[in-house]
Amino acid sequence: MALDSHVRRGHPIIFGLLILFGIIALCISAWLTSQFNKHGHQNGVSQRDRVRYVLFASTWTVVFSTFYMVLFLHSATGSVLTSIASHLIFLFLTWVIWTAAAAAITQNLGGGLNCKTQDVFVYCGQLNALEAFCWIEWILVTLAIFFVIFRGVQAARRGDGYRGGLVSA
Repeated sequence: MALDSHVRRGHPIIFGLLILFGIIALCISAWLTSQFNKHGHQNGVSQRDRVRYVLFASTWTVVFSTFYMVLFLHSATGSVLTSIASHLIFLFLTWVIWTAAAAAITQNLGGGLNCKTQDVFVYCGQLNALEAFCWIEWILVTLAIFFVIFRGVQAARRGDGYRGGLVSA
């Protein structure tokens, strides 16, 4: 029961951070996509496609995290969509999406760029920032998954099952 108050405070915080960093990644990837479309300064088609994938991942995260946060604030205990199972499915899909996005950008940049010594990548600083925000999103989603699994184990032990809410009724 004492953990319920922490969940009521923590859920909007973690989802707010997912939304905030998702918006930042969305802005960077949208700007890069615009520049690639306008000027064609990408370092190959692979880089363009990877940045577009990050644009998808950040849009997915912003839209669905906002949806889950609003639902949680409206009805933390009374909805199937705010259940542990629903959160776990959403967070797992989001984790897979961000794992692919962060790995793809990291592989394309060779683990990061030193903008002072390279002259191949036109948008070096923006690509480095995009890589960083991809990994920040991945870390936040990973932490959220671990917490939801922890709450799921607690709900199963008290007899609510995984259809129970993150907060006990």
